[in-house]
Amino acid sequence: MISVGYQWLCDHYDLRVFPLRKPAQMGPVSRVMDDGDALRVPAHVAPSTDNPLEHFLFALKHEGVNLQVLYQGLRQLPVSSMLAAVLAQPSSRYVRILGFLWESFNQKQLTDALSIAGPTVMVFDPKRYITGADQRNARWRVNFNGLGSLNYCVTVECTNEIKAGLQQDLLQQANTFIQGLNSQLLDRALSWAYLHETESSFAIEREAPLPDKTEVFVELLRQAHQPHELDEAYLVALQNLCITNPLDKAVFYRHQQNWLRGPLRGAAGVTYVPPEPTQVRELMSELLHLAKQWPKQIDPLVAASILSFAFVFIHPFMDGNGRLSRFLFHSILAQSGALPPGVLLPVSVAMKRNEDKYLRALQSFSVPMRKRWQVQWLGDEDYQFHLNADESLYRYWDATECVAFGLEMTQQALEHDLHVETEFLQRFDQVYRAIDERFDVRGKDLTTLVLNALQNKGKVSNNRRKQFSLTVQQHVFDAIEQACKEAQ
Repeated sequence: MISVGYQWLCDHYDLRVFPLRKPAQMGPVSRVMDDGDALRVPAHVAPSTDNPLEHFLFALKHEGVNLQVLYQGLRQLPVSSMLAAVLAQPSSRYVRILGFLWESFNQKQLTDALSIAGPTVMVFDPKRYITGADQRNARWRVNFNGLGSLNYCVTVECTNEIKAGLQQDLLQQANTFIQGLNSQLLDRALSWAYLHETESSFAIEREAPLPDKTEVFVELLRQAHQPHELDEAYLVALQNLCITNPLDKAVFYRHQQNWLRGPLRGAAGVTYVPPEPTQVRELMSELLHLAKQWPKQIDPLVAASILSFAFVFIHPFMDGNGRLSRFLFHSILAQSGALPPGVLLPVSVAMKRNEDKYLRALQSFSVPMRKRWQVQWLGDEDYQFHLNADESLYRYWDATECVAFGLEMTQQALEHDLHVETEFLQRFDQVYRAIDERFDVRGKDLTTLVLNALQNKGKVSNNRRKQFSLTVQQHVFDAIEQACKEAQ
């Protein structure tokens, strides 16, 4: 197969970008077809020459917007080629978009005098992508409507999975569910959510939260609903709260190279390398600027998913990044006003249950990024790192899998976790009242026995019957089991 479009440009310019998910290839088809693994292109539609400009225009029209390729490739496209296309087709949508991006990425004008015609066009097609606020460029009559800016922008395609997730309006469902609970039941359900969210967030990091760590992180989660400027000082303060080792507490963003590792020794054990320390402050500044705007511009769940994953990909601290990334998910939802004050969806509980999916979402970025790093092991914990690619890979990336994962985990947190726990609490109350009204049983003993029965398919275990045989009559055990059956 003959490559065209973005893949041709990658080969022609030897671009160091992430592998294309669906490279365009010329083949024996009558129309442009997506076969799942590639975009099949008939000869009469494919670029007719090896002129890079033709491949840029073909890619924009048929393959969408790949900012990694466009950023690196357009900086190698001669000014004469770009200017000739603009002069020949000043009203062409794709020529104008390309010219706008060429000037933006090269940071210079093609010419002082432009004679652009035609209505204003959007860089990202809203039918294909989740888009952000319009940033109009009058010179080219182009709206840059990406999820970010020309300095930092993620891409999210409107896949069927994401469309279905957004159409469910999960946050409105959460509000409706919460409004149907009395205040006492809601408080108990949320207490469960905060505690288990904390335990699961630590468990994802393979840590067992001690009581002091648990208490601190629960308090951290509660801060998500408090209005606060999202900046370096605040993030440092949050990092200090969720880290108990005083030697790991940050004073500012990291000033040394960090990396993640698996069980293998040497360079093979390095599973991810975040950006160099010199990039961190600029990347975080761009990300946090966008994070302040996103909840009012795009669906809060999309914004929360992007911010959470983007934060962990930048890895601005030496420790605590994972827990903070999950805190930021809640922070975006809270600050958007989409949930009532104090309400938390136990997303980390769902993530812990789906660690394989969580890993795949992380690896959608970490695996191709790791391949761009040359890592040399010098012994012990001494490594040398060299990025064999353009630093812009950290600024332009595809968050489609991350957003799909965030939506799915939110749905599970609501429907599987919060609903199930609330229903459990309601059954507990029903059984407890039924027994308490008929029999004289110590409160703490009755609580233990009802919990045991509900968690044991409605049966009081033989161990519990023996344990409480001196304080609880045998017919009470049978009554608890009957009440559990009636509470189903």
